[in-house]
Amino acid sequence: MEITEAKQKVKTLREKLEYYAKKYYDEDNPEITDYEYDMLMNQLKALEKEFPELIDKDSLTQKVGGHVKEGFKEVVHEVPLQSLQDVFSLEEVQEFDEKMRKQAIEEGEEVNYVVETKIDGLSVSLEYVDGIFVRGATRGNGLIGEDVTDNLRTVKTIPKVLKEKITITVRGEVFIGTEEFEKLNEEREVLGKSLFANARNAAAGSLRQLDSKITAQRPLDIFIFNVQKWDDNPYNSHYEQLKYLETLGFHVNPVKVPCKTYEEVVKAIQKIGDDREKLSFGIDGAVIKIDSLSYREKLGTTYKVPRWAIAYKYPPEAKETILKDIVCQVGRTGVITPMAILEPVKVAGSTISKTTLHNEDFIKEKDLKIGDTVVVQKQGDVIPEIIKVVKEKRTGKEKEFTMPTVCPVCGAPAVREEGEAATRCIGIECPAQTLRSIVHFVSKEAMDIEGLGYKIIEQLIDKGFVKNIADIYTLTLEQIASLKKNGKKFASNLIEAIEKSKTQDLFHLINALGIKQVGIKAAKVLAKHYKTMDHLANANVEDLQNIDDVGEITAKNIKEFFAQEQTKDLLEKLKQSGVNMEAHIEENADDRFAGKVFVLTGTLSKYARKEASDLIEKYGGKTSSSVSKKTDYVLAGEDAGSKLTKAQSLGVTILSEEEFEKMLQ
Repeated sequence: MEITEAKQKVKTLREKLEYYAKKYYDEDNPEITDYEYDMLMNQLKALEKEFPELIDKDSLTQKVGGHVKEGFKEVVHEVPLQSLQDVFSLEEVQEFDEKMRKQAIEEGEEVNYVVETKIDGLSVSLEYVDGIFVRGATRGNGLIGEDVTDNLRTVKTIPKVLKEKITITVRGEVFIGTEEFEKLNEEREVLGKSLFANARNAAAGSLRQLDSKITAQRPLDIFIFNVQKWDDNPYNSHYEQLKYLETLGFHVNPVKVPCKTYEEVVKAIQKIGDDREKLSFGIDGAVIKIDSLSYREKLGTTYKVPRWAIAYKYPPEAKETILKDIVCQVGRTGVITPMAILEPVKVAGSTISKTTLHNEDFIKEKDLKIGDTVVVQKQGDVIPEIIKVVKEKRTGKEKEFTMPTVCPVCGAPAVREEGEAATRCIGIECPAQTLRSIVHFVSKEAMDIEGLGYKIIEQLIDKGFVKNIADIYTLTLEQIASLKKNGKKFASNLIEAIEKSKTQDLFHLINALGIKQVGIKAAKVLAKHYKTMDHLANANVEDLQNIDDVGEITAKNIKEFFAQEQTKDLLEKLKQSGVNMEAHIEENADDRFAGKVFVLTGTLSKYARKEASDLIEKYGGKTSSSVSKKTDYVLAGEDAGSKLTKAQSLGVTILSEEEFEKMLQ
């Protein structure tokens, strides 16, 4: 390869790696797998080795990829938090061992190792003075990190006071356990929040919050794996140091295997690989470290990595198996997900018997048929996935799969909207969606039942007290009190809140039903137009489309929703429980803002944003979140940004709060 071609390839690889590193380290939102990233990095290393004149100190081969997030104080690490040299084969591990033993003879040292799990999380340093936790920081770029002391104080497994008054800095990995991660994503799904891509990014995103209250709500844990600085250190063994840290109260990496020979190292690596599925936390490799601290000091470090340790990355493993069947599961948001039922096969340390097929498009893209021979891959702790069909092994007996047209759980229609990949059940009483439906039903802009939060609803469902939305109104004081120790006061308050919700205006109930594409604004329009739930339920598509803010798709969604037997059953139960079915909205003779569209921007001093919106709607106007040619007024408070600029460029009338008040008088 000519130098010109090499230079261009190096440039392209560096740009790609910088982009992916930014997504991974800074945004906690990876776009490729660790393995794919590692392979790109290996290509760059190989080119830089062949053309050393192309090596640049700013290349990611020479530094760690993270940066300090805006809003955090910088922390200069007294001892750099370095990365590790990755290896991908046992031959490379053997080369490392031979190198360590050869140099040990020259240095008069003995070679012993400690093999540990490489925890998949976010690396941090913890500083203690006289046994008291004083500061914690992220790795950042290895030299400068972020001060996240307040956030780390919320992690229950980080001791705030050690059992001995020593001054020490240790390094650990903050992570979220496998089960805890699944529960966290389940809760986010029910609440309508975006899901975390993986446990590592969930942990990193949680720790790098500017508000420590958010961090405190996340199930963060930590394993300590190294001593960074300890002036009075009496040990020369890394392994003995770790054992001592446990006596101080630290949560130390539980997998640490002392090894004397290369063969023992290989055995430890293989056992960690075999046991990955049994671990309660995610890993992305095994770390092989020299145990002797004096030998480590002699070996030293490069700018980026220590010379006394390597990280073995388990290669992706692929196996053939039979796709025995495709069954559908219904998630808590109504999404119907096809699942592959496989002939059990052992892949990367775990037995795989099923895996998600995501959606209808994925099945078509892979050209999957029931009975196919397929290739399954599982890299590290990533969810297993079918990567291809072995078409040459088809016999002609394979069967096509089609997505169901009715929900496999409740029998309600299963629909796929135009432009969406997911097929959803639209049954409001579908047992699979009970938790999600109730969480939305009781939320502030719906029936606003204070005290009935996610965890309480979960308990009510688990105990069988609530099986559907209507059951909320049949709850007894005794049932609610049983959820908490000394729970009578809580139960009394919740019963009162439930009773109060029965008087909510009709638009709150319409919003609470969770009709697709009908939010609080549309609910208000519908309530004002139809006055009663019965009138709305009997409206036809043509009438619905004639209402402002209700388009063709929304009109069809409304009609389809009220045509369901489940919907009719729920509304009848709510009526019997005394829930209001009529609009309280009074006819307003003053429609001074009729037909006018307002956009609110900046910080208002005299009104909360919602108060101003309610006033505009009271007088017949509408509010929008974006400025366009259809906007009539922009109500601008302090620090108004791009919306104000756009309004000025379009010639839209800008209102101050004083001018807005005059319009209200």
